[in-house]
Amino acid sequence: MKLHNIDQLKNGAVFLINKKVNWTSFDVVKKMRSCINQKYSEKIKVGHAGTLDPLAEGLLIVCTGKKTKEISEFQNLKKKYQGEITIGATTPSFDLETSVNRRFDFSHVNENDILTATEKFLGKTWQTPPIYSALKQNGERLYNLARKNKLVKIAKREICIYEFNIEEMQLPKIKFEIVCSKGTYIRSIANDFGNELNSGGYLSKLKRIGIGNFCLKDAIDIDSFSSILN
Repeated sequence: MKLHNIDQLKNGAVFLINKKVNWTSFDVVKKMRSCINQKYSEKIKVGHAGTLDPLAEGLLIVCTGKKTKEISEFQNLKKKYQGEITIGATTPSFDLETSVNRRFDFSHVNENDILTATEKFLGKTWQTPPIYSALKQNGERLYNLARKNKLVKIAKREICIYEFNIEEMQLPKIKFEIVCSKGTYIRSIANDFGNELNSGGYLSKLKRIGIGNFCLKDAIDIDSFSSILN
């Protein structure tokens, strides 16, 4: 990736960052702001174009300066993920942020069941976001309401699944690749997929590998960001 100076950052630059597990998307933005401030003793706008959960890794688009006005355009692009669903159990957060709360028999599940189930998710559909999410209801984040054990009614939203391919099956682990629209919660896909198999399921791994024509292979690690500032 080419070197950038402060004028380029102000005029607008787009960075592809490979987000680490256990980092929030805002952690990445905060780190980049800090690097820029330390290098140039100036503060400029920095924003990401689409949240990745802390337990997810992979491609995060980060914009600076005038390019932050185009963030919504990047957010509207198709997303591509690789991940792993573990069947036979559920968690309240639909991933490993919370502990397993129920276990199910999955001995009845076979390869054909799994392949058939993916077909039911393709195309436009309505999805219920997880209660453990950053969406707001009456001004409060849903994950805060969940931690207070408050019951909330979450509105469904329309999403589109363009591709849903199974890469490997070693039950209870199912590795997959999926291409989806903006606003799709892969955690909800995992939970719904488990329900479809009558076995329960949660998301055990997730990596975003593409956003539109942007690819993870072209991304840099956040620790390398300071080295490309001229």
